[in-house]
Amino acid sequence: MADYTLVYTKRAASDIDKLDTLSRKRLGKRMVDLQGDPAGKSRKLTNSKIGTYRYRIGDYRVVFDLAGKKVVILRVGHRMEIYR
Repeated sequence: MADYTLVYTKRAASDIDKLDTLSRKRLGKRMVDLQGDPAGKSRKLTNSKIGTYRYRIGDYRVVFDLAGKKVVILRVGHRMEIYR
């Protein structure tokens, strides 16, 4: 059941467009999990400069904030590069 709505920033959409096809498919399937319980399936970031929460999908991280019933996707990237 989708309690939350996913909202992508322009930066996040650009990050997703840069990914290869297989990674995009995997990401799309797993993003649906965030709609049910985003805070329960993710971890809180210690440095909230880039966002409040992170969600792990293999070697990729999704950085997002919660705004009411919206999950605002801020960044999507490889775990080695996303926090820079």
